[in-house]
Amino acid sequence: MLVTDRGRSYDAIELAGVRQQKCLAHIQRTLSEVLAQQQGKARACGRRLKGLLGQALDLWQAYHQGHRRGFAPHAQRLRHVITHHLRDRRLKDPNNQRLLNELGGHHDRGNLLRFLDAPRLEPTNNRAERALRPAVIARKVSQCSKTTRGAQTFAAFTSVVRTLARTGTDSIVEGLLHVFHSAQMPDASAAAYHQSR
Repeated sequence: MLVTDRGRSYDAIELAGVRQQKCLAHIQRTLSEVLAQQQGKARACGRRLKGLLGQALDLWQAYHQGHRRGFAPHAQRLRHVITHHLRDRRLKDPNNQRLLNELGGHHDRGNLLRFLDAPRLEPTNNRAERALRPAVIARKVSQCSKTTRGAQTFAAFTSVVRTLARTGTDSIVEGLLHVFHSAQMPDASAAAYHQSR
């Protein structure tokens, strides 16, 4: 499963078969920005959705704090209410209509509340963003990449190194050698086996 922000590249046809969870922190931030520009009745739609998604996040956090009793029925009720709220309809406010179309589409594909079906899945991509932050800082400190090819190379290399670190490889250098020689990541189960010995 892929936990992503709402970048359009993640909705490409090549990723159609990949199950995703759209980052609720990004969605909540967008809803807050839209609400700050609205007045009167136009605020009702966004405020309601923001509250419902907040309840879903609270339910997930409670689950991970050990309060698991009643999680499934509560999640099912929330899903039903959110599905009704994101039903296809015409709204007067163009910002509300744009959000309804986008978020309703994500919900229809199962990419908005997947974390309620699979509670081990995180509802935000905060962990990935924190993992990438050192690479972003390094890129900025080094005066950034001067060419598109350099930027792509840096991004790919950083991704490989971060993935190697997560697989439990004994040595990043040995892992990189394996990648360079075989064009494949080392087998994570083999790394785990060597660590346990």
